Amino acid sequence: MTALADVVAFACLLAGAFLCLTAGLGLVRFPDVLSRMHAGTKPQVVGVLLVMVGAAIRLGGWSNAWMLLLVAAFQLLTAPVSAHLISRVAYRRRHVRRDLLLVDEFRGAGRQDDVYRGDEPGDAPPEEPRSHPGG
Repeated sequence: MTALADVVAFACLLAGAFLCLTAGLGLVRFPDVLSRMHAGTKPQVVGVLLVMVGAAIRLGGWSNAWMLLLVAAFQLLTAPVSAHLISRVAYRRRHVRRDLLLVDEFRGAGRQDDVYRGDEPGDAPPEEPRSHPGG
């Protein structure tokens, strides 16, 4: 193994570890579900990929590289799907402040929620009773 390969592997491992650390800190520090979801997926996936690249360079050999490639592919396939499902559940359970969303594709254009106004859970009672038509 050459010194240049060792330096590149070390740089990839260090950068990947730093990105995974920032993802963990973002999960603890960010205030809402969508921010935490963003912090838990984007830097974490790139961090794991960098760690896998650094490990593949350092370990050498095709058997190790294929195993690490499978780990990286599994990470790339599962992290976006889990983040999408977490955001949908949070939206439907009303753990998302809808007034802060720039685009709300579930709600539709121009329609506002007349009962729930912000970050209350979905099973919370409405602040104002809904008026029933004809009654």
